[in-house]
Amino acid sequence: MIFNSIQFIIFLPVVVILYYLLPFKYRWILLLAASYYFYLCWNVKYIVLLLSSTIIDYVCAIMMDRYHNKRKKLLFLWISAFSNFGMLFTFKYYNFFIDSINYSLNFFSIGSPIPFIEVLLPVGISFYIFQTFSYVVDVYQGNQKAEKHFGYFALYVTYFPQLVAGPIERYTSLAPQLQTKHTFEYKNLANGLRLVLFGLFIKMVIADNLCLYVDRFYKDPALFNSLTAWKIMILYSFQIYSDFHGYSTVAIGSALMMGVHLMDNFRTPYLSKSIGEFWQRWHISLSTWFRDYLYFPLGGNKVRYSRWAFNIFIVFAVSGLWHGANWTFVIWGCLYGILYIVEKKINTVIHWNSKQHTSNLINGFLVLKNFLLVSLIWVLFRSQNLSQAKTVFLGLINPNKIGDAIILEWQIVILFSLFLMLDYTLYNTRFDIWIDTRPSFVRWLIYGILILSVIAFTGTENFPFIYFQF
Repeated sequence: MIFNSIQFIIFLPVVVILYYLLPFKYRWILLLAASYYFYLCWNVKYIVLLLSSTIIDYVCAIMMDRYHNKRKKLLFLWISAFSNFGMLFTFKYYNFFIDSINYSLNFFSIGSPIPFIEVLLPVGISFYIFQTFSYVVDVYQGNQKAEKHFGYFALYVTYFPQLVAGPIERYTSLAPQLQTKHTFEYKNLANGLRLVLFGLFIKMVIADNLCLYVDRFYKDPALFNSLTAWKIMILYSFQIYSDFHGYSTVAIGSALMMGVHLMDNFRTPYLSKSIGEFWQRWHISLSTWFRDYLYFPLGGNKVRYSRWAFNIFIVFAVSGLWHGANWTFVIWGCLYGILYIVEKKINTVIHWNSKQHTSNLINGFLVLKNFLLVSLIWVLFRSQNLSQAKTVFLGLINPNKIGDAIILEWQIVILFSLFLMLDYTLYNTRFDIWIDTRPSFVRWLIYGILILSVIAFTGTENFPFIYFQF
């Protein structure tokens, strides 16, 4: 079941209505059943891994809470890590590493190739494993008491609005809200509906329509001229942003309708003036997870410069690998690591702090520079392999390249411009908060535009969210 489907449009209000009608003591059962049903709609077989991860981490946390011996607690931490990341490796990375090994064996004419395994990547596995493992680490470090109620813990792992693509929530933030008696509040329902509508608009109208142009180009990038390559590079930047931002917005809105507040995952990232600021505004729940559970354990910034640079590089490289089992993702992450390190070094040498600069001209230049840099790196993210990425990059740097062109329809240009204006307006706020302060006429005019756009510009095909593949 995906958010941009008729099934979800029916499923969500049914769950919300039942949630408020049921006595408080039964609500967790409703949400847990709804969450498992939501996940089972993808593939019944996927539930085995989800249940396995839930049970293993529930037991490991209980055992760590029981023992005060550091070595025994560490043993259960390793059991959790080995189990969770072992599943993740098997289903997501095994064939990738075997392919790389086989390539090396063939290159050096050594031995026979290692066979692949035929597995489907379970939807959301990277997200829920990171979420549940963060809980185990918090229990190990003494920052969180182990949850004794299995149902409450299972609900934390599987809560349907954020199960398959985040935001990746911490136990201390999400679990207490799921165990709180929420009374019906019109404000929460209204703001939740506003966010769901806005999220569906930027996904189904902006992202899905941009996808048509981007997919056409990437079927064979060599066929198109240089101007089109640049155009598609820019369009993909907004496609992936509106796609993932749309998902996160629907997730936040769905939870808010039940009184649950999920963390914001995006804060106008393309208005960032530096790579560092971009990663403070893009996929915030993942960035903070890597900060707290990888960067800080490696030593963070409380180490000498060379070790700090190493830590940063490792974090970004692992982040790239998290996104997908392909060398394009690994290099994508490594490039960000290098750029972040170089940027910090230059800023230190020239004593520059972009946040303190107030010149609109300079700030505009920095935003444009950063956006183009991020867009160039997105080429690796979108390309099927390094060979295709090379073709796109060659097309970008050859202004004399002759080929086909892709022309945007004027309706899409208008709606895309509307989205850009809204995104700029929401620099320091969120759509539901911003629109609540508008005059009634303006609010309903915007609602009408969003609803009519979703109806008019949504095709017969449901495009899955890009981040579902991770």
